[in-house]
Amino acid sequence: MRSASESGADLTNCGRFPTTENTFTGRTVFEAGQRTGRGRTIEAVAANVPPLNAHITPREWQRLLARVGGGHCTPFLGAGACAGTLPLGGDVARRWAQEEGYPLDDDWDLPRVAQFVSVNGDPMWPKEKICSELRGIGPPDFDRPGEPHAVLAELPIRIFVTTNYDDFMVQALRRAGKTPHRELCRWNDFLDGTPSVFDAAGGFVPSVDEPVVYHLHGTLDVPESIVLTEDDYLDFLVSVSRRQNVLPLQVQSALASTSLLFLGYSLADANFRVLHRGLVATSPPGLRRLSVAVQLPPRDSETARTYLGRYFNAMSVIVYWGDASEFAETLRQKWVEHAAETHAA
Repeated sequence: MRSASESGADLTNCGRFPTTENTFTGRTVFEAGQRTGRGRTIEAVAANVPPLNAHITPREWQRLLARVGGGHCTPFLGAGACAGTLPLGGDVARRWAQEEGYPLDDDWDLPRVAQFVSVNGDPMWPKEKICSELRGIGPPDFDRPGEPHAVLAELPIRIFVTTNYDDFMVQALRRAGKTPHRELCRWNDFLDGTPSVFDAAGGFVPSVDEPVVYHLHGTLDVPESIVLTEDDYLDFLVSVSRRQNVLPLQVQSALASTSLLFLGYSLADANFRVLHRGLVATSPPGLRRLSVAVQLPPRDSETARTYLGRYFNAMSVIVYWGDASEFAETLRQKWVEHAAETHAA
């Protein structure tokens, strides 16, 4: 059974395809309860359509687990990884719209409402507002079975990439006895002087004991790093495409040459598609590895299912149909079995 916070709709789809996993924090923070093109909520539609089965075969699981064990897997965390902990983006947007007198009908679209708040105030005001609202919330219950951050923290992973603002992955890693380094994407001029572990003399190589959590869209601790308004998203994409060294070489290498594990995204989201094409799909086809995306199944129509299935295949992404917690618990169980078999051999 899905929780409301796991039944999000992609703000960029405008009701054409009801997306079924939350997009990254900032684009929606946590979007749920959106309307489909026929005026029904995603939750109402989902109640009447049976779920799809997981599409990862035993051989694909074997490959993914081998990549995890060999240090060739990079998790890519979106808002769905924090389901039930952070507020819904639509709720934040509607409240801001009411407070600020937003004049348009799309008062559920956080980047657009945040853009209005920015124009009426100043560019930093919506960033400060979202930081104020989210700071101090959480962390998730790391003892809960299938809690994604806790499961990932126990794996031998060196780099974690996230578009979330929170520090939940860092907290989970510390809880697992590791020493994580938290890094920001320097997507604007203000961030150019931000200290980075990658700038250390002699360089820095992430390890299992000292992994890196890399925030593409900023953190609550540095409001200037937040990607939130429509202008922010445009500026971010322009910066990543034009500035060669925005991403550290180690992060670029991880995105281009490891198996990527996407948790908490809607792959029909236009922002995700741009990130995937700009950061991942540019690697040579002959060097790509298996990528897996955890995706709640589309439940509005067979057309949407067919479309998404074909789109995933075109992106060379294998889909696990289910929520982030279900996948994380399955991954944990399979990893324990894989580790035991490997040790016995």
